[in-house]
Amino acid sequence: MAPTNKAERKAVVDVAAWMFNVVTSVGVIIVNKALMATYGFSYATTLTGLHFATTTLMTAALRWFGFIQSSHLPLSELLRFILFANFSIVGMNVSLMWNSVGFYQIAKLSMIPVSCFLEVVMDKIRYSRDTKLSIAVVLLGVGVCTVTDLSVNTQGFIAAFIAVWSTSLQQYYVLHLQRRYNLSSFNLLGHTAPAQAATLLLLGPFLDYWLTNKRVDAYNYNLVSLMFIILSCTIAVGTNLSQFICIGRFTAVSFQVLGHMKTILVLIMGFFFFGKEGLNLHVVLGMIIAVAGMIWYGNASSKPGGKERRSLSVPTSRQQKHASFSDSNEHDGSV
Repeated sequence: MAPTNKAERKAVVDVAAWMFNVVTSVGVIIVNKALMATYGFSYATTLTGLHFATTTLMTAALRWFGFIQSSHLPLSELLRFILFANFSIVGMNVSLMWNSVGFYQIAKLSMIPVSCFLEVVMDKIRYSRDTKLSIAVVLLGVGVCTVTDLSVNTQGFIAAFIAVWSTSLQQYYVLHLQRRYNLSSFNLLGHTAPAQAATLLLLGPFLDYWLTNKRVDAYNYNLVSLMFIILSCTIAVGTNLSQFICIGRFTAVSFQVLGHMKTILVLIMGFFFFGKEGLNLHVVLGMIIAVAGMIWYGNASSKPGGKERRSLSVPTSRQQKHASFSDSNEHDGSV
């Protein structure tokens, strides 16, 4: 009976973590869209730096009250992670500026096969035929929903290439660092958020000026826009934390596959809140295909052999890795 209860508790925590990520991610997208479209605050990189600064304050407060225990992350690992994470943020912003919406969406979709490639090469993961087909169905459905024109230029392609690989590597390293150094989501965020905040707040204003030809210090701040900025930063704390929790529990590929549910919700929320994006027949059809693929993926990947690590090491080593992974999951479960 105990294993069943433990499995049920894990399932409940998994669902709660995923819903936390979906709600905060969709919320911050809607708030940012209103902030940029309605109030003209188009400084995306600087805003992301403010997000991480707010997250840093949250982790500092939790450490002060004893909710985050001291932990160790080597400087070389931290610098590698920050490099991938910042290239991901900057690459996405530049890719969105230089590419058509259609090619930008294609680039985002390509993160799934890139994440799969990293798991196959780095972790020796093997996927079943059904798991591969379910991923293809998800890609097809989201593509039908979001992809329109496909114009592309050389600089836009380079920006998208950097964005896709750096984002996939950053998400892979979240799980890698949690497993290797037995870090909870709070601990890992406590190590990475201050460095990301510092670098993005230093580089953000210059990068935003380069992309928009507007200075963040010259923006006409008012009470409403400041309230939206504060709201965006507050919600982003949950987004940053929930991303680490979800990747730690589901792996980067599953996070990417299920993450496209947020794309579908953003389309729906955009229709209700902004009224500019109609839910025509092909968009609805794409949503149905994508959701069916996500359900199939969840079922296929959870079956024996659906997604498993190939045995290339001695049994003792495998047991140690399994124990380390279990410890990491228990940390996340306590969040």
